Amino acid sequence: MCGRFSLTHSSDALENVFSVAGVENFPPRYNIAPTQPIMTISAGLPRMAGSNLPEQDALLMRWGLLPSWVKDPSDFPLLINARSETAATKASFRNAMRHRRILIPASGFYEWQRDKETGQSQAYWVRPKNGELIGFAGLAETYMNKDGAEIDTAAFLTAPSNKQFQAIHHRMPIAIAETDFKRWLDCRTQEPRHIADLLRAPDEDFFEAIAVSDLVNKVSNTSPENQKQVTPKDFTQRKKPKPIDDSQGSLF
Repeated sequence: MCGRFSLTHSSDALENVFSVAGVENFPPRYNIAPTQPIMTISAGLPRMAGSNLPEQDALLMRWGLLPSWVKDPSDFPLLINARSETAATKASFRNAMRHRRILIPASGFYEWQRDKETGQSQAYWVRPKNGELIGFAGLAETYMNKDGAEIDTAAFLTAPSNKQFQAIHHRMPIAIAETDFKRWLDCRTQEPRHIADLLRAPDEDFFEAIAVSDLVNKVSNTSPENQKQVTPKDFTQRKKPKPIDDSQGSLF
């Protein structure tokens, strides 16, 4: 899944990779969390031949998708991820999967490996080995509240993890190759069945997972220190049970 991610690449890189404009001076963000505004990329309106306008549009959205039919957001779960296997049929994502597919630019994401016996967790910073920008597959919905105000909301699409990543978590976000950006964003001619081949985990050699400290656990920690490599925790070192004090004997 994806519960935190990071976008630290330059504005120039964003404009070049995603063919957008208007993202000058976009600050690096090292610990992006649910409900915060995130950058998204959507297909632009049809351009005339010879137009100098960028091919895609960049827009800030709230991370946490709200379907248009929700009456009370306070009674609705926070949808930060959508399972790619059921997104085309599930009520919460069906319309977005057909009409509002987006890309979510990222430099990488964070995931936690959890040990059930000890309750401990180890955070990992997961990034492309080549250091390039990622376009994660996402879905968007515009929600209108009771006062008539609109808010654009978004969620990541996830898939079962590849073999390399399964030791950390059983699911991971879907990265769309740059050569497939247009096809993914084309909701006019490309129905969900046409882009189903894109809904899979990246190849095993695409990402590298770097153990990081627990700093990233707190949303308030937003510095580059979140991505500083550490030695992974050793879950095999179990805490020894305290010895029983039987100096006073027992009634049983």
